[in-house]
Amino acid sequence: MNTNSYLWGIDLGGTKIEGVVLKSKDNPEVLLRKRIPTEASKGYEHIVGRIKLLIEQMSDEIGQKPTTIGIGTPGSTDPETQLLKNSNSTSLNNQPLQKDLERILGIPVIMANDANCFAIAEARMGIVMEKFPDAKVVFGVIMGSGVGGGLVVNGHIINGKHGITGEWGHIFLDEDGEDCYCGKHGCVETILSGPALQRYYEKISGEQKSLKEIIADLDNDQHAQKTLDRLIYFFGKGLSAIINIIDPDVIVLGGGVGNISTLYNEGVDSVEKFTFNPEMKTPILAPKLGDSAGVFGAAFLMA
Repeated sequence: MNTNSYLWGIDLGGTKIEGVVLKSKDNPEVLLRKRIPTEASKGYEHIVGRIKLLIEQMSDEIGQKPTTIGIGTPGSTDPETQLLKNSNSTSLNNQPLQKDLERILGIPVIMANDANCFAIAEARMGIVMEKFPDAKVVFGVIMGSGVGGGLVVNGHIINGKHGITGEWGHIFLDEDGEDCYCGKHGCVETILSGPALQRYYEKISGEQKSLKEIIADLDNDQHAQKTLDRLIYFFGKGLSAIINIIDPDVIVLGGGVGNISTLYNEGVDSVEKFTFNPEMKTPILAPKLGDSAGVFGAAFLMA
């Protein structure tokens, strides 16, 4: 076996850093998976050191060092400044993470944000590969604590001039939405994210519940049903904008909100209602890889 064909990936999260080694792009068998705590509260230099430590531990276990590595990050790298931006791990923002990692590791580093890694993983070895292997254009949606997305065309991530392709969470959706940290008002993220849905429920009910509790109480709680109805309406309105502009072959939903089963029937109907076509033919799929998608996608950045 030519070990130069191994795909190495790192998923950098706020609480953990996970690594994987896959056998090859054509046979993505998992040879090794390992994770360690990020310890993000100790700052940027410590995080960089933790990534190096994990790669060293993986190299010892598998008996070789990577010649290049893919890394998925919260936030994205600005193509001009090469500084990380838009990360909820704020110590990473305005830092030359890719350059610093290449310096301390001594190998080329390929980086992409976590939504892009989710999209490419599901396209190359997940639900899209299983059900629609000939799909050329795949849009991966993240709806969790935030809302984001990634665009994959012919098996490769499209980053765009500003490195923000797929950031549909910050397009305008509703005048009655909340102020967004991005500086705008009524963004998709202020309506469709998990925390936004919980805030809306609390606003109309006066009671705090987790999203899981809200969905579980649909039969007995009119406020929970109203929250779901609002989600379905704006899910259709927001996602139809993606179809109208990009017209992807497949859409894959990820994140905690993406686990709500109603999105795959009533939600799809809502998307069709707002799509600029007599019929909405785009498959909208639940993911296959779960929380493994990020690290697998990072590995496929090498392929």
